[in-house]
Amino acid sequence: MKPSPYKAKVTDIEELQQGKWIQTRKINYTDPAGKARVWEMAVRTTRTETTGLDAVSILAFLQKNDSKHIVLVKQFRPPCEKVVVELPAGLIDPKESVESTAVRELLEETGYHGTFVRSSHTEMPLFSDPGLTNANMALATVEIDAKDPRNSDPQPQLEDGEFIEVFTLPTKGFLAGLIDVCSREGCVVDARLYHLAFGLEMAETLS
Repeated sequence: MKPSPYKAKVTDIEELQQGKWIQTRKINYTDPAGKARVWEMAVRTTRTETTGLDAVSILAFLQKNDSKHIVLVKQFRPPCEKVVVELPAGLIDPKESVESTAVRELLEETGYHGTFVRSSHTEMPLFSDPGLTNANMALATVEIDAKDPRNSDPQPQLEDGEFIEVFTLPTKGFLAGLIDVCSREGCVVDARLYHLAFGLEMAETLS
């Protein structure tokens, strides 16, 4: 029988390099078989003590005519050297809650005023890329009232250096819509968003 993965243990963490937003570290740990090993990781420097989370990703629903849409953003991501299609998201400010971050970031990135519905942070933290970093986040669901006059002409409130394009796709045929956008424009999709799209596709198929 192979040793349980729960037997692995971190013994020491060393700081390697400090940047403005990111720090790199070396992890010394023992694997489940008791062998000493080394791992390298990246760490965000902005995590707050209030929530123990780095960021909030926002699944915002907007009713358009007879179909429900998901609000999405496109922005250039230098590490990918590509425009990436993503859910709206943002870092949690000091002493800010997940709920207020979700509503604030949705407004800033998309211009939409939304109402917080629920968040994954009450269940567990979600890790973004656990083989590379300890960066984590919550997934918040937000409903947008299309009848709210403030949402008739949404105006993003972007920070300096932010260049974001906002669009929506219907939940029905969501995966096909994503693929179509990327094939036409040459952009790519955030893996977590693709997982959501694939899940919606599977739900349609199985139902």
